[in-house]
Parts: sequence; structure tokens; C-alpha cells
Amino acid sequence: MQAQPLLARPAAVLAGAAAAQAGQRLVWAPVWLGGGIGLWFALPWEPAALHYAALALAALACLALAVLVRGALSALALGAALMALGAGLAAARSHAVAGPVLEFRYYGPVEGRVVGIDRSGSDKPRLTLDTVVLARVAPERVPRRVRVSLHSDTELFVPRPGQRVMLTGHLSAPPGPAEPGGFDFQRHAWFLKIGAVGYTRTPLMLLEPPERGLALALFAARMALSEAVQARLPGRAGGFAAAVTTGDRSAIAQEDYESLRSSNLAHLLAISGLHMGLLTGFVFAALRVGLALFPAAAQRVPARKIAALGALFAGAGYLALAGGNVATERAFVMVAVALGAVLLERRAFTLRAVAIAALIVLVRRPEALMSPGFQMSFAATVALVAGFEGLRRADWAGLPRRFRPVGATVVSSALAGAATAPFAAAHFNILPHYGLIANLAAVPAMGLVVMPAAVLGALLAPLGLEGIPLFAMGLGIEWILAVAETVSGWPGAVGHVKRPDAAVLPLVAVAGLVAAAGRGWPRAASVAPAALAAALWIGSPRPALLVSESGGLVGLMTAEGRALSKPRGDGFAAAMWLENDGGPVAQDTAAARTGLDGTRQRREIGVGGQRILHVTGRDTAEAAADCRPGDWVISSVPIEAPPSGCRVFDPPALRSTGSLAVMASESGVRLVTARDVAGRRLWNDANSRRAAGIGRP
Repeated sequence: MQAQPLLARPAAVLAGAAAAQAGQRLVWAPVWLGGGIGLWFALPWEPAALHYAALALAALACLALAVLVRGALSALALGAALMALGAGLAAARSHAVAGPVLEFRYYGPVEGRVVGIDRSGSDKPRLTLDTVVLARVAPERVPRRVRVSLHSDTELFVPRPGQRVMLTGHLSAPPGPAEPGGFDFQRHAWFLKIGAVGYTRTPLMLLEPPERGLALALFAARMALSEAVQARLPGRAGGFAAAVTTGDRSAIAQEDYESLRSSNLAHLLAISGLHMGLLTGFVFAALRVGLALFPAAAQRVPARKIAALGALFAGAGYLALAGGNVATERAFVMVAVALGAVLLERRAFTLRAVAIAALIVLVRRPEALMSPGFQMSFAATVALVAGFEGLRRADWAGLPRRFRPVGATVVSSALAGAATAPFAAAHFNILPHYGLIANLAAVPAMGLVVMPAAVLGALLAPLGLEGIPLFAMGLGIEWILAVAETVSGWPGAVGHVKRPDAAVLPLVAVAGLVAAAGRGWPRAASVAPAALAAALWIGSPRPALLVSESGGLVGLMTAEGRALSKPRGDGFAAAMWLENDGGPVAQDTAAARTGLDGTRQRREIGVGGQRILHVTGRDTAEAAADCRPGDWVISSVPIEAPPSGCRVFDPPALRSTGSLAVMASESGVRLVTARDVAGRRLWNDANSRRAAGIGRP
């Protein structure tokens, strides 16, 4: 009899919390949908048709329950149905973009049509080709797209969009994560429909004139505009201007990009919500002011709605010109929702508007949930909307009117910076300490000079009068780059953090969403997941030993930091390991650290009592001959007859496991493979693809 009073209080508290969220179902809808998408991506195996049938039945049952009951149980049932829908959408998208992945190393002629031009991480021109033809490879096994970097001691000819080219290239499958749990390039490439990557050192051969079509015509127009902008604004200002107007970053110098990133200004390069908002906001304001100059007409027409329509068309044109990538699409959807609210005479910036934008993006591209751009963009937007919703009710009487724009700029920069900082640190392992100062100095120039000048330049270009706006645009860009150089050069401008545990970012997202959208006591309870995320991040252990997918590089954690086995080669893996450790240094510096004894051909490593031999070169069999039972052998070349009792990780074995991490503790060592973490999915497992009928010979 006493149990009922004891349970009555907690039940009443939960019921009260559920009642406080009434009317917030739309706000939480993308959270439930995203939860289902995230769980689908976290699966360690590829679901079969039977699993999806069961999922559909479960979703229908949850929908029926949501209709039949009321209150918190109805909301939970609806949320479960949305999670099932999210998983189904992710699966549908994964199969919709499916295509063959190259399962062997290919060297020979590569023919294809140019559908993408950018620069690689090594600052080389890079082409994306579709309608690919590979010699001696059956058409059904040829990837839908390949990406080829142009490497040469002399500058290679870069073709035009739509041109069909032939080259002699080295191709292989997209590489797996540099370490277990790291960035999954295989998954990223899968959703870009890229089934092979590689390079060429030979000149390109043009096969035919550029092909026509709307997408290719827009691509060609974008690249032509980029070249025109760079011709009128030579040097680094032109590269920056081309990036923010067309999305073409190929002319951005690496040193400029590094200074922008170190000062937390790299977001100015991405055509995202800031650029789309500045552009459409300027067009909206210009149209309203223009209509106001004619009072007779302004009184007879809905000037505000006309301005919103004009801004919407300007945003759509910007989207088409900038290439329609995920970040730009996301920005346009958010702006379109806000302008649609103006047309419907509703408040433009609310959490419901943000939720609608998130739903549209996730339904169209579920994989966007896993990208840093999606996470940082919506984190900043939610923080700004929720923050200014609270500030709107605050008393600003004590602040003089002329200082309120400055106050709004400071507050918005602080809110956006605080909201995006955990995601930026988790994905890029850096914390720009003076990012707020840099943004306060640079963002006004972006909004007051660069973007308005870009719009005016586009309007005056048909008259040949774009020179003055572009000159002003160049001045604004030079100011932004000067701010980036100055701030990034300050002592201690950048802090480095280690890669967090996989559970950290979901916990951060939950904490932020509950704090922003929750009502009542749950808002205060958001401190709990935030504290747990911080504790997990601080306590996340780094592997004692890392092994690259090729077997040619190992990295041992020492008191000085991670010591690498060689100063060159496997450079991408080396850079990722050192960044994820929170101590990025040059590869040769890490290779000079003590701790890895032996020669480059044979090293004996002890980790938690486990003896590990790392052998490279042609004579690996001899180098591993003294392997004892229970030892692990890591080799960069295949070992035909491994010693009895040894566990061998040579290239054939590593193709199955991916990169390796050895975790050490007082109880011993634990081996984690990239495949253990990523699972066996369509994008990384040939057997899963064959079971789905993809790329069969």
C-alpha cells in the first residue's frame, strides 16, 4: 500500500514534464528522425529485407498506438515511429546511390566525363569522372564515379566541365578509416557515388567537346564565373571571392586556409547559412527600400512579400550556381523556410522553422546527419534562435540604442561559437582560442562589404560596371584575411584536443537540444548529459599502438607523444593519428621520437606484455622467422608461410580488418580493428554488396 504513494510523486513529475512539452512535437520530430538515422549508421551489419519488413510493421504499430493513446505515451510512440522512418530513409538512400566499388588495384587507361573539379589535400588539382570506362573491366564492375588527383612535376592541363578525357591512372578502392572509429572515407565516398580513387602523372587527352545538359551547364557556368572573378581580383582575394560566390575553392592557398581555420574563420569559405542569409537578407532589404521609394506603389502592393519572393529567387539562383552541395542545400532550405514564414505572415525565426528545415534536409539526404557541416550549422542555428528568443524578452533599456547592433553581434558570435565548438573540436581536434575576437572583427566585413558587393557586382556585370563593387569586395576580403593572419599568429591561438569517444557528440547534441527546446525541469536536467559527455571526453583513452591499413606504418604512444615508424609514407594516416592524439606535429618529428627500437625493416614492440613484430621490405619472411607462438606480426608485404603460432597481419589480412588499434590496460591488451567498429556495410564489404546484387560480374 505504501508503494503507490512512493511512485505517485515521480509519475506526477514525469507527467508534468510531458505536459510542458505540449505543442513541441514538431520541434522534436527531426531529433527522433535523426536518432533513427544515426542508429542505422551505427549498425555493425547490413540489414536484410526481413529486417526492414519487421521495422515497417513496428512503425505502423507505433503510429496506431500514438493515435489510440494520449499524453506522454502518445509522444513516445510517435517518436519511435519517426525513428523507424529515419532508419528506413537511410537504408533507401544507401541503396539509391549504390554502385560498384573497385576491388583491386588498377593501373591503365581511365576514360570518363568531368563532373567535378577541386583540389586534393596535397593541394593538387583533382577531377571527378562519371560514365567511366576502364580497360579489361566489365561495365557492371566499373564504379559510377572515380576521383583522380593530377600529380606531376610540371603543371598539367585541367579540362573544362563536361569534357571527356582519357588518362593513365592508378586506382584503388576508397581507403577505410585511418584508425578504428576515425573518419570513414569509405562511407563518405559511397554517398558521393565514388567507387575508386587514385592519381595520374601523365597528361590528359581530350576525346570530344564538352557534353551539354542542365547540370553540366551550371557546372560550366560556375567555373567560368570563378575564373572571371579571379581575373578581376587576382591573388588570394580572388580565390576567396571565387569560393564564397561559386563554391570553387581550388584557388585558396593552403596557408590562407590554415590561418582561417586557426582563427575560427574557415566557415566564411563554405557557402552555408551565413552566406545565404547575408545574400537573401541584402536582397530582401534592397527590394523593400526600393519599393519604399515609390510610396504610391508601395501602398498598393504587399512590399514585404514581394521582397521575400525576390530574396527567395536570389537564394535559389545562388544555390544553383554554387553547385547544390549538401551545405548549400541545407542553407537554402533554412532560408526558404524563413522566407516562407514571411509570405505566410508568421514569425520567420523560430525553433519550428529550424525543425522544418532539418526535416527536409534529413529526408532528402539522411547521410548529412553524420557530417560536421550539418551538425555545426544546426547547432549554431538552434543556439541563435533559442538565445535570441530569450534575449527578446530581456530588458535592453540599459543599453543605448546605437550600441545594440554591436551587442547583438557580440551575443550572436558568442552563441554560435559556443554551440559549434564541441563539434569542431571533435571533428577537427582544434580549439581556436581567439575565435570570438576574429569573428567580431571579420563577420561584419562579410555582411556589410563582401556579400553586398558580390550582389551589386552581379547586377552591374551586364553593363560592364562590376569593377567598383568587386574592388570593394576585394578590400573586404583582404581585411578578413588580415584578421585571420593576425589572430592565428598570436601565441596560444590554437589548442588541440584528442578525439572523443563515439558517445560524446550524441550526448552533447541531446544536452543542447534539451537546453534550447525543453520546458520546465528537463531544461535544467540538460546539465547531466553535458557533464557525462565532458567526463567521457576527458577519460577517452588513446590507443597504445596504431597500425595503418597498409601495414607500412605503426605508431606507439610514448611519454613524448606518438612515435612513428617512418618519416614519410602513409602520410594521411600519420596526420590523422597525431591530430586525434591532440598533438599534431610533422611526421618526421614524430618519427624522430624514441620508443620504437630496431630498424625500419624490423622492429620489436612490447605493449602490455604482448610482443609485436613490425616488418617491412622484401625480406619479411626472414625478419619474422623468430616469431614465437602468441606473437603478433605486422607486415607491409604478404607473408606466404607465416611461422606457426604467430598471428599475422599482412596486406591480405589487413584488407579484411582495416587499420588496427591496440588498447592497453592493467588487465592486458585488446585489439580493435576498423571493421569491428564500422561493421560490414555496403560501403566497406564486397560480400554485402554482392548479396545486394551490386557490382556482380
